[in-house]
Amino acid sequence: MSHEVTIPLLPCASIEDVVAFYEVLGFHPTYRQSKPNPYASLQREDLHLNFFEMAGFDPAQSYGSCLVLTHDIGQLHREFAAGMRAAYGKVLVTGTPRMTRPRQRKNYGGVTGFSVIDPGGNWIRVVRHPESATPEAAGAEPTGRLAKALANAVVLADSKGDARQAARILDSALARLEADDDPVTRVEVLVYRAEVAMVLDDPDTAAEMLARVERVELSPEAATRAAAAFETAADLTAALP
Repeated sequence: MSHEVTIPLLPCASIEDVVAFYEVLGFHPTYRQSKPNPYASLQREDLHLNFFEMAGFDPAQSYGSCLVLTHDIGQLHREFAAGMRAAYGKVLVTGTPRMTRPRQRKNYGGVTGFSVIDPGGNWIRVVRHPESATPEAAGAEPTGRLAKALANAVVLADSKGDARQAARILDSALARLEADDDPVTRVEVLVYRAEVAMVLDDPDTAAEMLARVERVELSPEAATRAAAAFETAADLTAALP
């Protein structure tokens, strides 16, 4: 047999909220049911997600999750981000729903990935398809104290949802900055600490970290390497109250 298809079936508190959010990301409903049990099937090209509504469901307590495999992480993230900017005026980086930025995942063998946390509290984990996950695509093993701290924090916050422990790791690393630390990595750590602060509903710390980013001196070459981090910093600044 061949051509079998597996479609995740995920819980939510409100079918209406879930459908509205995924439409922002470019999905469209292929089936809707309001009674007796609210249900929706959503599709975006070859991506299929189904949802069922549960009375009294708390998204903060959700264990719902699934993997999305793609050959082009960056393109899919850009399209999702563009949909968010068009609908909300910004990329959602805090609260529920939200989306993380593509980063190397130490627990995925260094392969890049990002997560979408939807209104139902479900973690849609987007990772590079194994067919395109070459050693070059995986990226180099992080070296240096700051880079290793960042890699560990990403596993905790972006993969496991433990933003508080990620903040502790990043704060410890930032408390011991050294003159010879790579300035690009310093920017990435500060920006990620700001992102984690926003997840923890701590905009004051986020603003402090973003202000520190502006004070990091970068050569033109380093500024180019830090472009993705600065793009995230702009999204975070837009999300500050």
